[in-house]
Parts: sequence; structure tokens; C-alpha cells
Amino acid sequence: MNLSTLNPEQRAAVQHTEGPLLLLAGAGSGKTRVITCRIAYLLRRCETPPQAIVAVTFTNKAAREMKERVDDLVGRRQTKGMIVSTFHSLGMRILREDIAKLGYKKNFSIYGAADQARLVRDLLQGIGGERKIDADRVLWKISDAKSRLLSPEQFVPRSQDEAELAAAQLYPRYQRALKAFNAVDFDDILLLSVRLLDEHPDVLERYRDRFRYLMVDEYQDTNPAQYRLLRLLCDGHRNLCVVGDDDQSIYAWRGADVRNILDFEKDFPDARVIKLEQNYRSTGTILSAANAVIRNNTKRKEKALWTSGESGDLIDAILCDDGEDEARVVVEHIHALRARHELAYRDFAILYRTNVQSRAFEEQLRYENIPYVLIGGQQFFDRKEVKDVLAYLQVLVNPRDEVNLLRILNYPRRGIGDTSADRLIRISAEQEKPLWEILKGAGEMPELGEKAQDAIASFVALMERFRERFRRGGRLAEKCRELLAELKMEDEIYRNADDPAKGKRRVENMEEVVNAMASYEEREESPTLSGFLEKVSLLDRDTPGRGTKEEKLAQDAVILMSLHSSKGLEFPCVFLVGMEEEYLPHKKSLHETFDIDEERRLCYVGITRAQRILLLLGAARRKKFGRRIERVPSRFLAEIPAELLRHRKSEARPELSEAEQDKLAAGFFAGMKGLLGE
Repeated sequence: MNLSTLNPEQRAAVQHTEGPLLLLAGAGSGKTRVITCRIAYLLRRCETPPQAIVAVTFTNKAAREMKERVDDLVGRRQTKGMIVSTFHSLGMRILREDIAKLGYKKNFSIYGAADQARLVRDLLQGIGGERKIDADRVLWKISDAKSRLLSPEQFVPRSQDEAELAAAQLYPRYQRALKAFNAVDFDDILLLSVRLLDEHPDVLERYRDRFRYLMVDEYQDTNPAQYRLLRLLCDGHRNLCVVGDDDQSIYAWRGADVRNILDFEKDFPDARVIKLEQNYRSTGTILSAANAVIRNNTKRKEKALWTSGESGDLIDAILCDDGEDEARVVVEHIHALRARHELAYRDFAILYRTNVQSRAFEEQLRYENIPYVLIGGQQFFDRKEVKDVLAYLQVLVNPRDEVNLLRILNYPRRGIGDTSADRLIRISAEQEKPLWEILKGAGEMPELGEKAQDAIASFVALMERFRERFRRGGRLAEKCRELLAELKMEDEIYRNADDPAKGKRRVENMEEVVNAMASYEEREESPTLSGFLEKVSLLDRDTPGRGTKEEKLAQDAVILMSLHSSKGLEFPCVFLVGMEEEYLPHKKSLHETFDIDEERRLCYVGITRAQRILLLLGAARRKKFGRRIERVPSRFLAEIPAELLRHRKSEARPELSEAEQDKLAAGFFAGMKGLLGE
């Protein structure tokens, strides 16, 4: 292998193969190249068996790209058996092999967000009484408990919040219900994997012997469950390489614990620490601004990005009158910079702290006929028509999956009304039998009525027939298409659509499930219906498909996205907008969580997305309930050295005098001393 193209720190990281390694990889420092080269080095130079190597990251896209790059370096034959996956895919490998030791059957279902919410809503009806408790908030509390490895018995409310109290009451019932349905939710994949390894030393020893080299990307984003899983797997051989940047830890709201990377040397006192500080993305001016902001965080690993490239232009800091003026200024700069630097529309990104900020920019871009894409919104596999198709397939694999069974029982409508469904559920509970068994015997229940009995009998016969057809093998996609035709799903979608155009889009989404199944069949050597459903359950939000983030970024259009969504991306020109207190830093961090450090890391992430041109914008005033409210400039603006900034005002507005404009500009760019207590 030729390592001469790597810088000294990158080369040292690649060649350190034995013992714990902390690789502090700053933004744009080429960490993916280092990880892939290190894997190739283990395979080629160290002659490590591929099945002994595990590389874990957070998205299927990242895992896929990493695997492809290793294949390019050493060839596919040499990587056969190597695991490059997400945490949850790794957990699924462990559970599929040994979950029976925890009392589950191997054909368990994985409940997605919609299935979980429906189950929680059903359980809430049993405790809610007159109160209406938000099921999503309860579910979030349970999810948070699981990410912290708290069992139902260990979960204790930390406040008198209604959702917190309800979660403590429901968590045990929720877990019992999941197990009764032979199902797990997304958080259980890690929770149960850890429990399995903790409780069964023979299983743990087997995986420790198999997985001799572990590598983890984006380690700063790991939660307690992921951390525990890694520690269990590596504590024998201690060949753990973690790659990350504490300065880019921005997912605390998702359970990420930055202390995992900050305390790595406490966990592994003999760890080698290598810093990747040379940046290959941004100009020197942009990096100086980023370093100046982030060094105000005290709980961090000391490092500073640098580049051997040009210093580049100064950063424009622009004071706008209000939100609409801010959008107008951005669009004017897009026109000017596109012509001056020969940029495409896709080279521009507008980044903001909250999605609500996008409205004014969308309106202005439309007005100017500038193409744009909005990253965010409902994802493909979350859409109702897609969930309906998947529900049928889930029940074909696992008839005890009662959440999905109830979803499809009368969809498309077949004459099994809510009253009949309620009776069936009650009988199931009274007889302590699965609902599917009750359905098969519905013909012996005169209280249901002849019409309902016939409808249930037809439904059961259809499901049994297609279960057998899928079991016999053959083309899965063709069988799925036949199932949808027999169900007349297309007719049902058009019947319920507000207009034909919406109906057409929903039918196309339904057809896309069949396309996804066909693609799965082409990729897999031994495709099965349960295998397809497992892949779907583990899909990340960035998985390729119609209108995905990946596809949107490929279009020649201006990108609008939140700072959280922008992590890992880079653009020639970035507009970081809403540089005001209560936007960035967000008001929640100011008044509730008091976590300014994470907000500063978000600002740092935004700055380091820019390659050549960076503009920071804010408004002096914004409308709130129709009234114009004075805004306070972001404290992060004052942390950037004045010599790196070019202060500007937007075009004068008629209602403001020159003196008023000067006053606003002075307050926006230099009035932070009092705010910061200087």
C-alpha cells in the first residue's frame, strides 16, 4: 500500500493497529480516507481476516460509502465477511442469532415510529381517563430511558411532568405488549443486544473472539447504549479505534453523550491520541473564524484547524432590517456570486437553526424563479400509503404483530367496522389468545354479524393464501404486486384522496414499495420477505429513494436546510442566517437547558460547511404576531475577530433614518460587551 499521499498524522493513525486509539478528526480533515486506509492496511499489510474487522457508523449511506471505498482499495474478494454497518444493523446481527435466549422468537418484527405511537396510544387509553396525554412525548421518554439502558424497573420519573409520569407507568406495559407481539422497537435493538451480551458470557465470548478490530466513526454522537455495546465487545482485545470530533457533537437531544469522547482516555489510560487538524475544505479565514468561536467552549479537546491553502476572502457580516429583508439580501447575493465566481445553484446553502426560518427564503427564491430544495419533511417510508403496504407484509411474516394487524383489518374497507374490531380485541383479551387466532375462529361468533363474519373469513383466507405464496419462494416483487391488485389498494387511495394529483402521488409511492422490493431482490443472494422488511426497518432517513436528501443534493438547486441536517456536508458558498439571540443560540438553550456549548458547536458546524465564501446574516427586527420586535445579535458574532469580518448593512429602508441605521448596525455588530458581561 502507498501511504505517501497521507499527511504524517493520518499515516500514524493508519499504522496504529493494536490497542485503543482516539482519532480526533476536525472538520474537513479527511477522516473517512483515514478510516478506509486503516481497514485496507489491516487487510493487506497485517493480513487480518476480514471477518475479524467491524466498522460502525450512524447511517446506511456512510456505511455504504465506506465499504465501497475499501472495496476500491483492496478488491471485493478481500473484504468478504467484513462488517461495515450502523449500530442498529450490528445489533440486529447479534439478535437474529441469539434472541431466543431472551425469550423471543427469531421471526420477530421491528416496530417503526408509527407502530410504536399506535401501541402507546392504545395503552394510554387504559390510564388516561379524562386526560389527553401526548403519545409522542411519552414514547420519547421511553426511548430516552432505553438509550440510557434503563429497564422498566429502573426507570424513575425525574420530574412531575405529565408525560414523564405516564411513561413510568406505561413503560413496563409497553415492553410486555411488544414481547407478546414478538416485536421489538428500534431502541430495543441496542438495549437487548447489550442485555444479551451482559447475561450470556458464552455469547459475549463468541463475539469477542470473532470481532478482533473495532472502528467507530462519529464517536462523539454515541449514546450510553452504544457505548456499553462497544465496551462489551472490545474489553478483551482492546483493539478499539474511535474517530470523532467533540466540537461537532450536536445531537444531545437525540441522546448523544459528548462525555464518551471526552472521557476516552479515562476509560483507556493507555490510549494513543492523534489529532487531525489539517483541513482540506475551507479557506484560512473561515477556519480562523471557526477556531475563534469554538475555543470559547471550555469542556473540549484542544485542537485548531489549519490549512496550507489560501486565506481567502473576508467573511461578510450583514445586518438586515427584518426577516424579509434578510431573504432578499441572500437572493441578491446568490445572483451576484453566481455570476462573479461561475457557481451553480447547488453550490449555495442557506443554513438556519430552526426549520420555521425557511419560509421567507422559500418565498423569495420562488419570486426570483431560483430553483431550490428543502431538506427535511416527511420521509418516504413514513408515508401512510407506504406504511399500509408494509403493514400487510409485516403481518404475512408475523401474524402476532397486532399493531399492524389492526391497521389493515379494515383497510381497504371490507365491512369490519370499529364495533366489530372492538369486540374482537375484547374477546382476544378475555380468552388471552392472539388476535389472529380469534380472527380465524370468527365464524363461530354470532355476535359479530354475518357480514362481518364473511369479511373476516375472506381477509383470513387472503392472508393465508399469500403467506403460503411468499413462503414457496420466487419473485417477491411480483407477489407483492399481485397482493396489492387483489386488495384494490389503488382504488382505495383514489377514493380517499383530496384531489386526483395527490392520489396519483400516493399510488406512485405505493408502487415504489414494489420497486424497492425488486431492488432488494437484485442485491441479495437469498432474498426473503422477512429480510426485505428488516432492511426497510433499518433504513436511515438518507436512504436513496424518490425525493430523498441524497437526490435533492444532486439537483442544481439552492439548498435550504437546518444546521443539524448540514453536518457532514460542504458547499462553496454558505449563508448562515438568523445570527441572533434566541435563534442561535436557540431560546431553549437560553431559558431551559442552559447548554450554550452545544449551540456554539452548532455555529461551528455551520461555519465549517463553507469552502470559499461565508456570509453571516441577522435581522435588527422581526415580526412576531404581526408586531416588529427588536432583536439582539448572537453572542457568537462577537467571538469572531473583527479583522476577519466585513461589516455591512443591507440596502437602506425608507422608514429608517441614516442615524437609526447606524445605530442598529453598531448595536448588532459591537453591542455584545454588556450581554457577555465584559
